[in-house]
Amino acid sequence: MPVMPFHLAIPVTSLHASRGFYADLLGCEQGRSSEQWIDWNFFGHQLVTHLVAAMPSRPAPNNVDDKAVPVPHFGVVLKMHDWQRLANRLQAAEIEFVIAPYVRFKGQPGEQATMFLLDPCGNALEFKAFNDIGQLFVS
Repeated sequence: MPVMPFHLAIPVTSLHASRGFYADLLGCEQGRSSEQWIDWNFFGHQLVTHLVAAMPSRPAPNNVDDKAVPVPHFGVVLKMHDWQRLANRLQAAEIEFVIAPYVRFKGQPGEQATMFLLDPCGNALEFKAFNDIGQLFVS
């Protein structure tokens, strides 16, 4: 069965700041919008930023590979060259990372490049890549 795009709706306190982040920084194409929400082509998936008065409180992070991984978070698995290009662009823009780009589980099953950052409203995103995509679901 072919993989279909996911749909995810997230809260934001500023649509203007969301445009700057998702369109200008990440390069996502804007779709339909209103004064309350914006649809984004998030790497082939449908992401909707919905305007809210205040962001929900965030739970404590989870420890993975001795790093404090934000929960909840969302993101995409990219091809390694696309991940590296995005990491370079984010570093050049001097983005403050929650977890800076690095290789997690080095030399182990599931080895992956990963990075975590927050959008301007505090939503946590993870971008990852595998040299061997067959390692995505390895146990």
